Amino acid sequence: MQKPIFMLLLFALVLVAAGRKKDRIVDDFQLMNVDGRMVSLSDYPNAKGFVVIFTCNHCPFAKLYPPRFNDFHAKYASQGVPLIAISSTDTVMYEEDTFTRMRAKASAEHFSFPYVWDANQTVAKNFNAQKTPHAYVIWKVKGKWVVKYNGAFDDNGAHPELVQEPYVVNAVEALMAGRAVKVPDTPSIGCQIYFRDSIKKK
Repeated sequence: MQKPIFMLLLFALVLVAAGRKKDRIVDDFQLMNVDGRMVSLSDYPNAKGFVVIFTCNHCPFAKLYPPRFNDFHAKYASQGVPLIAISSTDTVMYEEDTFTRMRAKASAEHFSFPYVWDANQTVAKNFNAQKTPHAYVIWKVKGKWVVKYNGAFDDNGAHPELVQEPYVVNAVEALMAGRAVKVPDTPSIGCQIYFRDSIKKK
């Protein structure tokens, strides 16, 4: 009688283990900021986490968000959660996304956060970024940077005053309070990031 019960318990434990989502860990990076300085996660030794946004100059949807990024950075950077924006777009396809144009945009729109250039697209590949904008909330866990949220910044790009689900803010608030993120993934909406090696293979 005991053996069937044991086997059932073992099967249940296997199902639970299989259902657990493995933490995704991303690597630190070192990229050139629009102010000419190199930026990496290790530059912020007191950071609890980061909001990393893959964005660009040319995408109409990405153009809607910089004021919200400024607001977020102004509120949360001092609480240990800075925002870093990364442009990984292929500048051969989109001249508007060159480093010179990035600097001009950051100056004209008064970016308060780092806007760094992923010239070789290696960081976007490491994060598996797909769209612009594509937001990630990463958190320091035992010295590693673990992805706790990825997807859209919020649920209304065109009308910030009508946002019902500020996904990134909700994730950061939960993590700062020691709670699990209720919505860890959402679809990222915007312009596709095209990777040069993928284009060459087609």
